[in-house]
Amino acid sequence: MARSLNKATLIGNLGADPEVRSTNAGTRVATLSVATSRRWTSRAGDPQEKTEWHRVVCWDKLAEICERYLSKGDRVYIEGRIEYRQWEGQDGQTRYTTEIRALDMIMLGSGGGREREGYTSPRSAPEGSDFSEFSNRSMAGEDDLPF
Repeated sequence: MARSLNKATLIGNLGADPEVRSTNAGTRVATLSVATSRRWTSRAGDPQEKTEWHRVVCWDKLAEICERYLSKGDRVYIEGRIEYRQWEGQDGQTRYTTEIRALDMIMLGSGGGREREGYTSPRSAPEGSDFSEFSNRSMAGEDDLPF
């Protein structure tokens, strides 16, 4: 059976402080607005820039880490997968959104974040999610790298 791959990797800056809430079951959820930009020079020699905004959703312990350590302007590395959702709005119209469901987050640079300690997050997902195999698995710390 062939496997498929759905993976998104972003390096960008937070456009706002994380929005953190709890589900009815008490699970923490953080929503991040991450900006990525690309720059190039047009054929006419004029500098160009385009910024894309990404909605990133972090669950459980990763959401708690975002709430504690991240703030507007911080540079982050996000790894996750693309998800599409739809729902019916109060006006009866069908609404759609695209978001990155984060599996990993690494704080980059020396942004203004709260309680910054160079923390690398553990992989995290809500219990019972279809990617719970990643729960409680940590990335190697800086001291564990082989180079």
